[in-house]
Amino acid sequence: MTCTDASMDALRQSGDELADAVVATLFERGEVGTFNTLMRYVSTVGAPLPDGLPDVAREYLRATAVPPAWVDWEEMERARLFFIDNNVHISTALSFASMPACYVVPHVAKLLSATHGLDYPSRRMAETGQFTVYLMRPDAFEAGGRFVPAAQKVRLLHASIRHHLRREGRWDVEALGAPICQEDMIGGQLFFSLLVLDSLHRLGIHMSVEGAEAYYYAWRVVGAMLGVDQDAVPKSLEEARQFLDLYMIRHMGPSPEGAHLTRQLIDLYEEVVPGTFFDPIVSALIRYLVGDTCADWLQVPRTAWDSVVKAAPSLLGVLETIEDRSPLGAWALDRLGHLTTVFELSSLTRGRVMHYAIPEQLKKEFGVTGTVPRTRRWTPPAPTVAP
Repeated sequence: MTCTDASMDALRQSGDELADAVVATLFERGEVGTFNTLMRYVSTVGAPLPDGLPDVAREYLRATAVPPAWVDWEEMERARLFFIDNNVHISTALSFASMPACYVVPHVAKLLSATHGLDYPSRRMAETGQFTVYLMRPDAFEAGGRFVPAAQKVRLLHASIRHHLRREGRWDVEALGAPICQEDMIGGQLFFSLLVLDSLHRLGIHMSVEGAEAYYYAWRVVGAMLGVDQDAVPKSLEEARQFLDLYMIRHMGPSPEGAHLTRQLIDLYEEVVPGTFFDPIVSALIRYLVGDTCADWLQVPRTAWDSVVKAAPSLLGVLETIEDRSPLGAWALDRLGHLTTVFELSSLTRGRVMHYAIPEQLKKEFGVTGTVPRTRRWTPPAPTVAP
């Protein structure tokens, strides 16, 4: 697949026909409230659908209840093992690289500001982390798994945002494309996959080629479940690099919304980390992972920790050596990773259960118009030059 400005322009006009049609029907019939109330009870694969669920929603849930026929389950298992081996590092990359990358795309930052994300930044972060955890559980697609219902709800959430912004005339489709368009959905998929792998590499984490490719593959499956056009999705990490480079060149830049969201992200994690001594490390880590140009656009403060964070790859290398040479050390680090992830999600949600619901209105005041074998080490594809 070769990415060009013309092909990307076409993706900017497309949403998700299936989910968009379902949401439009729910709003036309005044059934959104009923849907949201009843869907709180649908959280696992195989759970019976509640009585009273609107027919259009029932049909949508049945049509989207199974993963794509092309899924390679051995590859998905490799991705799960990769996640188990690197869950702390992946969580770090999602929080301090992937989310800031979203904020450095002005129209994405504006869209996030149009939802309730500015009031509940911790919820947005927790939902991202929890979604990944659901995906990487061994029962993700089996009876009792939580990933499929979460994906179904997120897909409708995206459709509802498109519905609101278009209906209320608060989104310049000609200039910005469809809200949460196919280009942005693919870009987001790459933020949470390729950019995570880039960040792990920057942190000095050892990743096998097989592990990195499997992790990216798992996010291709996620994209399919979220309504991403599979004909347009990069199939390999090399193609993903080309797409992401062109996407960022086309769209990245400073914005007031991006800076505001980043400030809230920093404040949030400074609150989660006990005490104040280590607070500056949050800003330093973001700056290290996204680079000075993007960090300056997002108004990430410079701190005395900026130089200290650059030593992170050496420290993580020592920890990985312990893990490799000691079964007890490997167990301890894996357990620490699990506990850290649980602690982070619990802190972000204040212990509350999360629900994905179709918003009935958008905010207007923001002016939006096991372990993977250590085989050959993976290195990121080289940067590409936009055609």
